[in-house]
Amino acid sequence: MYQLFPYLIILIGLISGCVNQTNTTIIIETFDSDSFGDWTKTGTAFGDGPCGGYESHLMVGFSGKGFASSVNDENEPAVGTLTSPPFVIERNTIHFLLGAHEIHFLPGTMKHPDDLSIQLLVDDNVVRSTIPDEFHAMFRRAWDVSEFKGQTARIRIVDNDKREWAHIDVDEIVQNDIPVDGSPVQRVLIVNKPILNFPVKEGAERYYIEIFSEGKQIRALDVELATDDIDYWVVSDFSQWQGKEILIRTRQYTENIPALLDRITCADDVLDSDDLYNEPLRLQFHFSSKRGWMNDPNGLVYYDGEYHLFYQHNPYGWDHSRNDYNKTWGHAVSTDLVHWQELSGAIHPDHLGPIYSGSAIVDHNNTTGFQTGDEKPIVCIYTSAGGRSPWSIGKKFTQSIAYSNDRGRTFKIYEGNPVQENLDYINRDPKAIWHEPTNQWVIVLHFDERAMAFFTSKDLKSWEFRSELESSVLVDCPELFQLPVDGNKGDRKWILYGGSGHYLIGEFDGKKFLPETKEIQFNYGNCFYASQTFSNIPESDGRRIQMAWALIPTQGMSFNMSLLFPVELTLRKTGEDIRMFASPIKEIEKIYSKDHSWCDLKLEPGQNILSEINGELFDIKAEFGVGEAESFGFVINGLPVTFKRDENQLCCGEEAADLKPVDGRIRLRILVDRMSVEIFANNGRIYMPIRNSKLFMPGEGSNKMEERGLAVFTKGGITMIHSLKVHELKSIWNATY
Repeated sequence: MYQLFPYLIILIGLISGCVNQTNTTIIIETFDSDSFGDWTKTGTAFGDGPCGGYESHLMVGFSGKGFASSVNDENEPAVGTLTSPPFVIERNTIHFLLGAHEIHFLPGTMKHPDDLSIQLLVDDNVVRSTIPDEFHAMFRRAWDVSEFKGQTARIRIVDNDKREWAHIDVDEIVQNDIPVDGSPVQRVLIVNKPILNFPVKEGAERYYIEIFSEGKQIRALDVELATDDIDYWVVSDFSQWQGKEILIRTRQYTENIPALLDRITCADDVLDSDDLYNEPLRLQFHFSSKRGWMNDPNGLVYYDGEYHLFYQHNPYGWDHSRNDYNKTWGHAVSTDLVHWQELSGAIHPDHLGPIYSGSAIVDHNNTTGFQTGDEKPIVCIYTSAGGRSPWSIGKKFTQSIAYSNDRGRTFKIYEGNPVQENLDYINRDPKAIWHEPTNQWVIVLHFDERAMAFFTSKDLKSWEFRSELESSVLVDCPELFQLPVDGNKGDRKWILYGGSGHYLIGEFDGKKFLPETKEIQFNYGNCFYASQTFSNIPESDGRRIQMAWALIPTQGMSFNMSLLFPVELTLRKTGEDIRMFASPIKEIEKIYSKDHSWCDLKLEPGQNILSEINGELFDIKAEFGVGEAESFGFVINGLPVTFKRDENQLCCGEEAADLKPVDGRIRLRILVDRMSVEIFANNGRIYMPIRNSKLFMPGEGSNKMEERGLAVFTKGGITMIHSLKVHELKSIWNATY
């Protein structure tokens, strides 16, 4: 049982020490209006008024409607100050929210420490100054100002950093008598059901919560904890502590709510989830998580009839979480790559840091020594993002492993972690493969926006550096594999790529990659990133199957982002060049419903043969003859997909790709889901995944059903449609797994 006595003494002491203090909070500034009011601005920074909302300036953790930011999109690098009107210091502490955009602008990177800072002025002297020490989010910071009580002061926000995009963000400046480090609140709970539910209110105060069992920290999370109305519930699997007592604790900085943690609840599943998978912005044949944010697919691996999908997951909120505190490996399995069953999170943040991207393998030869039964170990190799959370303060980015001996249902963290110490400022996203010719593991590791590094290992525990390949294009999430050229297994090439999908074709000897091409663009869309391919696909199948992160925000929902539909990658000759092609996997036919087809049809301007087709999920296959028409294509849910004859160009929204007819024809295949289209042109030569988020935006005009529908068109002349098939699709969520 956890020893509570010391914490009770501390709590009693804090309560008794505050008897003569007032709990009343005095607001200095919230930045929730359209202007800075009586604040004085100098220079070109800070714009015309506060920032606010997801679209204006992406910042996690601000309070209310807006915040002060020195970013100035039209005049970067911008410098200047923003100074408050005078106020009287009436409390012992001034608390505020403070953030910065990029880690490159944090302490140790600035020529002058106060170039980005918030300052307290008394008699025009700087008596307190704080610079941001975490990034991409806002965090509670405070000053003890008890020695200045009764004096007049001002707040000054400073940006003297001339580097592009360097800026500071400040919000909710208040006075109160809560200590600089906050006041503790805790709760003891018996885990009587397996799933711990946390109530969330979007825009509410964020609390960093630590959870202990038997004196050992077992979880940490950052959550917008609901104290009034609840928007939705988020969860963590606590089945391994069922029947045990846990201690939940956090700190409050601007208010004292004794019952803050009382609504955290044990249940059998997610509370209030009757509409799960039926939400209006839920993609219907693409994987998305039940709750929370998701991004990079991780550890894609096949084992004994099941495809395992791991992914970057914030289980506790709609965004990526402050400083990635919550980054966890989410987990889902499938027998057909179409229908997915979400399992409990596989790997959770620990003392080494949040869990960043990586890969997974099946250790058939038990090189790791992890196997204890009949099942082969599934081993996950990932980055521990040291220093990105309070639990991992002082740590650096290192590489770790975890393993499962029960078909991936539970994972054990290797006690010898980290298996690779920090080598570069940020080294991350290890991709491991078995290299048969040299009979060892090869690991590709990304060095901070600089290079891909190659290591070898006999057991995944000890790594030996072999080489590195510098590239400013191949950034993040490395992938390394072989593909046959035009299906010829005797003629194979190695592919190396990064997060954007740009790739190199070349040779690899197990130690060094020798590129034979420059970086080649893979996708031409606006919502593709951080893809990975499945390892351990049986030879009888032989496909190289890829899944990628779909950057499609779903504002107003209890979940955010999804994955693109799985594609098969092939390597083909295109004249003198070799290029990678992408095509939807054949398993999509499992969700075919009603079919519509036409052939050898002369389409005239103004004619739409698809006007009677209703629905929102489609697989469209078309072959057009290129004739006299200046353009032709489709309009899908208000989004034009257009081939322009004179430019030999395929366009969708603001995206475009060069596309030449083959034998006088253009072939298009388009997967249509809510808010997305995935375009495959000329049998996958061009891959263009597109988000169509204008259909579903929060506020006025949302859910624009009047724009939904299909049309095929021609402009400036007749176009021959040699063949056209429209397959209506079924939702994957309404089918039994």
